[in-house]
Amino acid sequence: MRVLVVGGGGREHALVWKILQSSRVDKVFCAPGNGGIAQIAECVDIGATDVKGLAQFAKKKRIDSTVVGPELPLTLGIVDRFREKGLSIFGPDQKAAEIEGSKGFSKELMAKYRIPTAEYRIFHDAERAVEHIHKKEPPFVLKADGLAAGKGVLICKSRGEAFEGVERIMKQKVFGEAGSRLVIEEFLAGEEVSVLAITDGEDLVTLPAAQDHKAIFEGDKGPNTGGMGAYAPAPVVNAKLLEVITKKILVPTIQGMKAEGRPYRGVLYAGLMITSGGPKVLEFNCRFGDPEVQAILPLVETDLVELMMASIEGRVRDVSLKLRDDAAVCVVMSSGGYPGSYEKGKIIHGLDEVDSDILVFHAGTRLEKKKLITSGGRVVGVTAVGRNIKSAIEKVYKAVGKITFDGAYYRRDIGYRALKR
Repeated sequence: MRVLVVGGGGREHALVWKILQSSRVDKVFCAPGNGGIAQIAECVDIGATDVKGLAQFAKKKRIDSTVVGPELPLTLGIVDRFREKGLSIFGPDQKAAEIEGSKGFSKELMAKYRIPTAEYRIFHDAERAVEHIHKKEPPFVLKADGLAAGKGVLICKSRGEAFEGVERIMKQKVFGEAGSRLVIEEFLAGEEVSVLAITDGEDLVTLPAAQDHKAIFEGDKGPNTGGMGAYAPAPVVNAKLLEVITKKILVPTIQGMKAEGRPYRGVLYAGLMITSGGPKVLEFNCRFGDPEVQAILPLVETDLVELMMASIEGRVRDVSLKLRDDAAVCVVMSSGGYPGSYEKGKIIHGLDEVDSDILVFHAGTRLEKKKLITSGGRVVGVTAVGRNIKSAIEKVYKAVGKITFDGAYYRRDIGYRALKR
């Protein structure tokens, strides 16, 4: 097989790395890729949202199947375009991808099919939103309805913060048109976890539960980022709880999407809060999580290409998932200043000093004159596999200590909740 991976971040590096392990695969292309991906696959200078260009490339190069990393091409209808041209592609079509593309749609789906989630209201104008905040008690969760690169959620501890949030999202449009509609939710207390399932619209296989660390600072303080690290399996989800999540959340969602005329194929990512009243959905995503997948895929022994092709061909029920009895921890090293403004073009040192069993997934890097330099906010995700979370944490931080670049920043407490357990 010749496989095309769409995207250029850490998630896509992890996907390329895993796909290359398949005995079915001969060649992998990545569009646009990055400096790390370029060392193991052929990078193609086509943007992830250039749906027409990607389809033309896949046709010309006789690509056997395409895997989409980021959410934006999915919500733009890349799957629809590829299928129209008779091209195999893994992921939900445009109507199904709305489960991530519109938080309002997602909330209404959950309400209709009784999928546990936070109480909510949807607003089209700022004045009504402000009236609602006056009537309710804080804290509030404000969500821009559309895509905002993982940064469109504000947790407001007071009415004043919530009023300011409405102003920023709906009037100042800090998240652009994503903030034209606003979802205001009750605040859910508990522990967050990500559960990803691969589905063909009828059946599913559930991957190990992972926990992401979104906040920039230790102790989950400061503004949210695209993710500063992750670990799997998350001990907050035991086998019994995973059964509950599958039965009460994943299966009803897939059945509900089918009933709505939006059959869901691909990865369904449930961002959950484990509350005292059980698991509740914070959000759904229509693709692999980043950086969760950098901690999940090293634990998956089953051929990923076989899993993805089973999703495309409607035979997930025939595939069994085999997992390593280990744990994995990923620590993201970011540019100084991220998630705000940051400098690029810093030379990355020490990658060749890292032990051979450590995985370094590149996110914001590029090759320049045979040197790897920084080109994004999140630069690399360093992953270690160990017997348990504790040993994986020890291994990963030993590796992180060997990698340097000017202004490098990383959290030193990835996995702290797991250690408490």
